[in-house]
Amino acid sequence: MTGRRGISLAALAVTAVFLVPGSDANAATVATVPLGTATNYAVLGAATVTNTGGSTLSGGLGLWPGTSITGFPPGQVLAPGLTDVTNGAAQQAQSDLSAAYLDAAGRPLDATTTADLANLTLTAGVYAGPSKSALSLTGPLTLDAAGDPSAVFIFQTDSTLITGSASTVTLINGAQECNVFWQVGSSATLGSNSVFTGNILALTSITVTNGVTVHGRALARTGAVTLDNDTFTTPTCAQTTTSTITTTTTTTTTTTTTAAPTTTAGPTTSAGDVASTSPSAAVDTTITTAPGLGVPSGTLPPTGRNVGPTPMLAALALMLGGVAVGLARRKTLSGATASQNTQSDS
Repeated sequence: MTGRRGISLAALAVTAVFLVPGSDANAATVATVPLGTATNYAVLGAATVTNTGGSTLSGGLGLWPGTSITGFPPGQVLAPGLTDVTNGAAQQAQSDLSAAYLDAAGRPLDATTTADLANLTLTAGVYAGPSKSALSLTGPLTLDAAGDPSAVFIFQTDSTLITGSASTVTLINGAQECNVFWQVGSSATLGSNSVFTGNILALTSITVTNGVTVHGRALARTGAVTLDNDTFTTPTCAQTTTSTITTTTTTTTTTTTTAAPTTTAGPTTSAGDVASTSPSAAVDTTITTAPGLGVPSGTLPPTGRNVGPTPMLAALALMLGGVAVGLARRKTLSGATASQNTQSDS
């Protein structure tokens, strides 16, 4: 055998994919509201968009069918957001906004809240004030996803939404900004220095007063959007959490080949002569070993086999033993020949 055969196994990959379910029952029953291409915009108006001061939008700015956008600059639309004015993109976004508005307005209620949402902690669901009257927020509102990132919160009003100065909307336990929707039947006004979360889908207009941070969108179907030194951030969105466990087992194939030795046959002048080898060659496998060493005469480990140090040392010992035996036999023969010559001379 001239080489060791390698054993090759194909790589094995086992992948398990599973969804992490939510612990709140309502989260599974309330679907999100598709915004279509309106998701490309932080601000989308119908009549006009007006800005005062250094407002920044992490998202696009759109207007249709109106033609007047003022205050940009100094207002900024951050890349990769685009400004679309009275073009096909803005028109499509308005169409998608109308569909989303009707979707949110048509959802059945899960619970009725107080008109003022301050100091409430709500889990996923569809909410409205008494008789879908005007909603207000004069303090903190907390939305709790109960560990379900796909939890959806929808607020409905047939009238106005007005938030107070320094009011806040806070998300906890995996709630996502993109899954909060405010369907407003007329106009929305956000108080100065407040922090607001979610997508405002207003039938008429939206006014964002000085210094407001909006984690979401201001989308107006028929009226104007007015800004004043405000900050819009891209809403976070991880509607489902997918965990992937991958186990990979790989067997590396190693093939080791030991070159066959180079052997030069020596003269066979007598039975005790030993074959000569080149200096770098391996042991001549035709050597006759000394009896009693436990290895059959003329047999050594086959060349080309990947043997370890111990077999090689044994082979060397066999070689030296064979050499010694050969020399001894040669000396004996030489002595016998000399003795015969002496007797002949006598």
